[in-house]
Amino acid sequence: MIFRQLFDSTSGTYTYLLASRPGGEALIIDPVLEKVDRYLQLVRELDLKLVKAADTHLHADHITGLGALRDRTRCVTVMGEQTKADVVSMRVAEGDRIEIEGIRLDVLYTPGHTDDSYSFLMADRVFTGDTLLIRGTGRTDFQNGDPRAQYDSIFHKLLQLPDATFVYPAHDYKGDTVSTIGEEKLFNPRLKVTSIDEYAALMNSLNLPNPKMMDVAVPANMQVGLHQDEVARKGWALSAAEAIALCGRPDIALVDLREKSERDKHGTIPGSLHAPYPSLQEEIAAGGPLHELAAASGKRIVFYCAFGERSAMAVQAAQDLGLKSACHIGGGIAAWKKANGPLARG
Repeated sequence: MIFRQLFDSTSGTYTYLLASRPGGEALIIDPVLEKVDRYLQLVRELDLKLVKAADTHLHADHITGLGALRDRTRCVTVMGEQTKADVVSMRVAEGDRIEIEGIRLDVLYTPGHTDDSYSFLMADRVFTGDTLLIRGTGRTDFQNGDPRAQYDSIFHKLLQLPDATFVYPAHDYKGDTVSTIGEEKLFNPRLKVTSIDEYAALMNSLNLPNPKMMDVAVPANMQVGLHQDEVARKGWALSAAEAIALCGRPDIALVDLREKSERDKHGTIPGSLHAPYPSLQEEIAAGGPLHELAAASGKRIVFYCAFGERSAMAVQAAQDLGLKSACHIGGGIAAWKKANGPLARG
């Protein structure tokens, strides 16, 4: 496995790059905007393909690199379903999985630092964001933070993991790079409390100054979404209502770009084809199934995904390859549901 821990000294942020093999798919966790060039250089040097970029929560001390990585690599952006970010490609919840080739992360909802805080569990390690730090815990005094929720996240979820599990946080300000669950049980001073009330009192008495970039970073990180109106201005978008009216027509091919787990959880548009976004390029290239479907039968390809990000990128890629009738459903399956479009299950 390829594993790299990268550091931004300005914000004290750790970013993690994971892949199962050279030449394979890669995932990045908690990227910082100013370091995007460095991440992409490393991706090239290691001969990887960046397919997903995830944030553990809405950060207040730096501007995320999610949007820049998406724009430069067409990767899928991932955050928890509670995020206040305007649009990310994929929203996950407790019990979901973030998967790339050869790697699976189990999703744990661990609120407390913020109300959208998540941890990502791999076989031998857990990426804890700002929930559990090395010899500390994330502050709980803004962004709907809650010390009682954090106590529950730490004591009833993270500390229930095996003691040998490596702990990789999103931040450290002392130079520590990794810990274990067992070490934190023994040596983390904030975990020496005897009750949830004691922990809440401790966290409520910290009186920390706001992060220096908070007034800039939080609004910026809430506006990370791909501007789908640009795709619409080119005539490549359908509203959910327009798409509902086309449903079932023989000259229309609806193509679902979501992963199987998303389809199983949220349902699909009846009659739609499945072409997972990571394999899209092969599907729409000359000789690929979707390219042949459009070229041979004259069908209009209509892409859709969860919120419209992946489908907007798919339309651009299809147009670049000459599929000039390709379009997408703006707002994705979320907009389709709001418009009371029919859904199939199973």
